[in-house]
Formats: sequence, structure tokens, C-alpha cells
Amino acid sequence: MRVSLFRIAALVTVGLSLVPASLVSGKSKLITSWKNPQLAGGHFKKVLVIGMSANPGRRADFEDALSASLATPGAEIIPGNQILLRPDASSFNLDYIKLQVRDYKIDAVVFSRLVSIKDSVTYIPPDVAFPYPFYNSMWGYYGAIYPVVYSPGYLIEDKTVRIETNVYAIKGEDGQLLWTGTSDTFNPKDAQKVIKEVVKLVTQELQKGNVI
Repeated sequence: MRVSLFRIAALVTVGLSLVPASLVSGKSKLITSWKNPQLAGGHFKKVLVIGMSANPGRRADFEDALSASLATPGAEIIPGNQILLRPDASSFNLDYIKLQVRDYKIDAVVFSRLVSIKDSVTYIPPDVAFPYPFYNSMWGYYGAIYPVVYSPGYLIEDKTVRIETNVYAIKGEDGQLLWTGTSDTFNPKDAQKVIKEVVKLVTQELQKGNVI
């Protein structure tokens, strides 16, 4: 039993050393981003944050968290759940959103939506060389083969949550895209972990790029 437990611990240790830190820790990273060179950011007075989700609780949690994180002197960041009344999982009425944006004098809107949740399995083969010349002797053969038989490969299961975030400046009849970014969160423990990591990453990117 001691030998079995030792081998299991060794496999886990080696496996973790082969996996990128982002996959182990559950951190988010930016996959793609683009900023409109024809539009200037950083001057908005009222920004509306909308989480596009059929889950009212998750939507509200995200909107509240991102609004609080983006808060800055001179700008009012408004969570969508404060002015867009949608108690159930139904979709927004487009005319209603336009009316609220106009009445509240919103000059920028941040949309975030879940793009995908992907599960993947990676097989890690045993890291053992095959010294074929030693096949000629019995003990040479045994010494070369037993690590493969008794230390087989193993599987690593990963989950990737992809979120898309767009920032629109309210100009003319239709808003114009100012910034877009796609982020991946690796192996999150739960939905709150995804929200926390995405909010942190999006805030850093929008502030760094002087978007909001």
C-alpha cells in the first residue's frame, strides 16, 4: 500500500509540473482583443454594464461586480439590474433597452456573454526511453520495461470557460464598437470564480487601454 500511495503522489506531482500555471490556478487570460482606432475612450460619464445570461442571479452578480470594479471618479457605472427590469430569464426587449439608455443618458454600454464551456482530456504518456540494446539481456530488458508497465500514463481533465466582452460608445442611432475582448478561464471552481477572474481581467484591460 505504501508503494501504491507513493506512486500515485509521484504521478500527481509530475502531472502538475507539466500543466501551465494558468490551468492549475484557474486564472483568466485574454485570448483576443481589439480597440477601435477611430474612437476615443476614457471620457464617459455614464456606463451601463449588461451581463447577457438567462440566469438572473448570475447576471446580477456579474453586473454588480464589474460595475464596482470599474468605478472611477467622474464616471457613474450602472449595473444593468438597476435600470433594466427583467426578473425572469426572458430576453431584453430591444426598444425597451434603447429607451432606458436614452432616458438615463448612458454614453457607453459594456456587454459580456458566455461564449462556451469546453471540457478536454489530455493523455500524458510515461516519460520513459526504450534502450533497445539492453533487450539482449534479461535484466536489461526488465529494467527498461518495468517503468512503463508499473508507471503508466495518465489523464488530465480541463475545463475552459470563454467569455466575450464588448464596449460600445453611444453615437448616432446605433452604438459603435470601441473595444472587444475574449477571455478564457481555466478550471474554475464555480461560477463565482469565473466572475471574479473575468471582472479582474476586463477591468485591467479597459483601464490599461483607457477605454473607460
